[in-house]
Formats: sequence, structure tokens, C-alpha cells
Amino acid sequence: MELGFFGTLLWPIKWVIEAILVGFHSLLTLAGLESAAGVTWVLSIVGLVIVIRALLIPVFVRQIKSQRKMLEISPELKKIQDKYRGKKDQFSREAMSRETMNLYKKHGTNPLSSCFPLLLQMPIFFGLFSVLNDAYAGRDSVGLLTPELSAEFGSASLFGVAPLGLTMATSDGNVAVIIIAIVLVILMTGSQFLTQLQIMAKNQSPEMKNSPMYRQQKILLYLLPLVFVFSGAFFPLGVMFYWFVSNIWTMVQQFIVIRNMPTPGSEAALAREARLAKKRQKKGLPDPADEASGSVAVEEPIKTQRQQPVSKSRAKKQNKKGGR
Repeated sequence: MELGFFGTLLWPIKWVIEAILVGFHSLLTLAGLESAAGVTWVLSIVGLVIVIRALLIPVFVRQIKSQRKMLEISPELKKIQDKYRGKKDQFSREAMSRETMNLYKKHGTNPLSSCFPLLLQMPIFFGLFSVLNDAYAGRDSVGLLTPELSAEFGSASLFGVAPLGLTMATSDGNVAVIIIAIVLVILMTGSQFLTQLQIMAKNQSPEMKNSPMYRQQKILLYLLPLVFVFSGAFFPLGVMFYWFVSNIWTMVQQFIVIRNMPTPGSEAALAREARLAKKRQKKGLPDPADEASGSVAVEEPIKTQRQQPVSKSRAKKQNKKGGR
């Protein structure tokens, strides 16, 4: 099998993808699912998403931190841009670039950091695309996907009528493929929009909402979903399932981060403080802010005078005096 330049680059990625797919496929068949069934291979693709996205969690955390730092320095970045606005000479451009890079270095961030998770997923995405296309076309695999399994993967159909290797563009009038692809495009577009919307609506401080970065994100809120609308017609159903499940993972992951680690000063941060205050109130715990200001009154224990032991004869005398 001859490999071109991109084929050589994708070879190790395809090998890993095939290993993960075969691993999940083996577990699912042991659980009683039919080896050649479309649902078995779709669930194997879901397993691939889980493994890949779990490995990318540290990168996602770095992305969140980088995005917040970029939004925090946005006012300073705007000052630099305003300083050199209208100056098109080479000296000004170099000075602007130098000051911008120094600003990024000072705050330990980089505008490309927020793109790392997407950039790291793209080779996986194209690797799965290549593996599925090879299987559907009957070409040899590069790793653990044996000829028998590759033939099963290539001929697997969802509900028995929609081959995973077909696209809307190559469906040849297969109504099932077209309908499933349209549903997936709608779900992918909706999940992408909701993921970006929850960031924009709940996880932005007032200062961030007045920054140029926020306006750029607002434009992307409506532009990014359109990518799925136009590209969905050219991707096989198996790849679209991968993309859709990955979007769901991103949406849930983003929800957890916004709920538990919101941007300071954002609507999500205020909601989290309200939840924590309500929990403290239920448990009868003091507010940390009150403790810090020293406004919590501490009740001192009432000291009771200790009674001295009294002898029996003295006790009788005291009783006689009390009875008079």
C-alpha cells in the first residue's frame, strides 16, 4: 500500500484509532452485540470519543485559563492597538508586534492556546475519516483492524439501511442516509451553538463584555455552527457521529466548568456564590466574609460557680436554719 505525504503523517494516528475501535468493538461483542451491526460500530466510535476527550482534559483546562487571561488583558491589548492605529510604517508595525508579544509573555498566555484542543482533535477527525473510507472502499488497514473487521466496519449500516461510510453527497438517493445526516447536522449545530452561548451569557464578567474579544466571540457564536451546515454533506455518517458525540462532551464539560470554576465577576460566579451561601445557611455555618471582617459575634460560655463539698453535720444545720 503506497502512502502519500498526508498518508504517512496519518499512519500512526490511524493505527491508534484502529486499536481503540477494535478494543471497544471486542468488548461490545463480548457483551452480546452483533459484530457486524451498525450500532456496534457506532458505540465503538463513541468509545473512541471518550478516550480521546479524556486524554485532552488537561489541554482543555489550559485552554480555559488561556481564554480567561486573554479576556483579562483585552483592555491592555486595545490600548496597544489604539496607540498604533493608522500607523502603517514598518517601524510601527514591528513595535506594535513587539509590545503585543511582551504583553502575552507577561501574562503567560498565547492567543493560539485556546485553539489547541481543536487543533489536536483535527488529526483524529481526519484519521477516522481515512480509516472509515479505507474500510468502505475495501483498502487494507494499517493496524489491528483485520481484513474481516475492516469489511464489517465498511459495510456496517445503521438500522440496516444507512451505511456508516456514506455521505449526503454520495448517498445515491438513499433517503435514510440523507435523513440521518440532516438530523445529525441539526444536532451538531444546536450543541455547538448552546456550548458557545452558555459561555457568552453566563461566564463573562462586565469588563470582558466590553472588550473587543467579546465582540469577536459573539460573531463566532453565529458563524461556527454554519460550518456544520456546509461541511455536513461531505462527511460519512460514522465521522458525523464522532463529531456529534464530541460536541456533546464539550457542552457537558463546559457546563461543569462554568458551574464549578466560573469567571470571577460573571453571572455564573454570582450564581455559585448564592448556591454556596444557601448551603452554608442550611448547615448553620457562618459566612466567610463576615468571619473575615470580624462581624460574627462569638458567644462566651457562661461560667458557673463550683459548689464546695459540704459535710453531713453542716448540711443538717443549714436545713434547720432554712426551716425556721
